[in-house]
Amino acid sequence: MSKIVGVLFVLLGTFVFAVAVLGLYRFHYTLNRMHAAALADTLGTALVMIGLMILGIDIFHILKLFLVVAFLWITSPVSSHLISKAEILTNLNLEERMKEK
Repeated sequence: MSKIVGVLFVLLGTFVFAVAVLGLYRFHYTLNRMHAAALADTLGTALVMIGLMILGIDIFHILKLFLVVAFLWITSPVSSHLISKAEILTNLNLEERMKEK
């Protein structure tokens, strides 16, 4: 039973990644694309890692996966913030372009 639940979590996380890739191609602006990527990064990674934790062999395997999730959740918001700040500072016509659509 635990293998079925683990595989379902991995498949659900993969589905979230696939939807995020579709969003990356459909959105036009950098900030919108970053939003889609950030959602996939947090939710998709968490679902896949939870599935792998359920399928885990021993406690050390599960602990390593938990540390990977913790590292991604710490670094992802910082990198997203820096990329969005760079986009806002370098794109002078961002406000006008956002009002057009």
